[in-house]
Amino acid sequence: MPWPINRPAHHARRGGPGVTEDEMRKRLAGLRLEHRDLDAAIDALTSAGISDQLQVARLKKRKLRLKDQISLIEDHLIPDIIA
Repeated sequence: MPWPINRPAHHARRGGPGVTEDEMRKRLAGLRLEHRDLDAAIDALTSAGISDQLQVARLKKRKLRLKDQISLIEDHLIPDIIA
């Protein structure tokens, strides 16, 4: 779920007002931690020889969703630089 941010109206499709940059950075840190934890869980399941492929697939799907959320927040926090 994308977090609303304090941006001009043309960014409204990405989220509404109400969330500060500091809150977004905290959320980003939490998402990154969860992403690392999922990576460790996936590694543990696969290296332990546990053949629950459905569980591994679910964890990988959750990890991809987290990566998408991380990318969205990073896009909001990192200003566009015109070269």
